[in-house]
Amino acid sequence: MIEHEESTGNVFADLGLPDADEMLIKSRLVAKIAEIIEARGWTQTQTAEIIGLPQPKLSKMLNGQFRGISQAKLLECLARLGRDVQIVIGPDRFPVETGHVAVVFA
Repeated sequence: MIEHEESTGNVFADLGLPDADEMLIKSRLVAKIAEIIEARGWTQTQTAEIIGLPQPKLSKMLNGQFRGISQAKLLECLARLGRDVQIVIGPDRFPVETGHVAVVFA
């Protein structure tokens, strides 16, 4: 039998990386940005002009190097690509329990 470990659903946490939850959210946002770019057949140069990032930074972001880009900037990029972005705050958890942050695409 092959020894294996069940994933938590967050590869960044599984690898023991700092800020794993934030990195998972960013990776999902970047994946959606990449999906939109590919669907539209745009070049990185065209996209960079629209979303307001230098092309080299866009290239790094699309290749998984997005630590220096805030979640707010990624949400702004999605809005500039014509997507509506909504932030929904859920109901209170009782007894007091830590909430979680997730990315959901409509």
